[in-house]
Amino acid sequence: MEALFTDAATTQDVTVRVSVSYLAEQSEPGRGRWFWAYHIRIENDGAGAVQLLTRHWIITDGNGARHTVEGEGVVGEQPVIQPEGSYDYVSGCPLATPSGAMQGSYRMVAEDGRVFDVAIPRFALHAPAVAE
Repeated sequence: MEALFTDAATTQDVTVRVSVSYLAEQSEPGRGRWFWAYHIRIENDGAGAVQLLTRHWIITDGNGARHTVEGEGVVGEQPVIQPEGSYDYVSGCPLATPSGAMQGSYRMVAEDGRVFDVAIPRFALHAPAVAE
């Protein structure tokens, strides 16, 4: 990726930024396995703190097969993000095809108890072409 964060979406003063890296050392194309790391930065530009409660991912492989992942928090945490603060984490995604995409949402709760969903922008997963 040329820039650190190439994809971004903002929902109710919360911005989600994404950077993706193909991990050749963890991929085995001969066995139908490609692997990417993605770096997420969640920025709170609101007046009050927000807490990430759950995640919802839609992962689509190069054949159009969709897989949904839901769960509490991210990387074992339910971070509280203060006003003008941010939270970063890195995770990974394997696919059975050399390309695909991810998108989703985080469920957040504001200091006032308001619960809302924050969009995770759609981002592409593409393995570089390898000369045979």
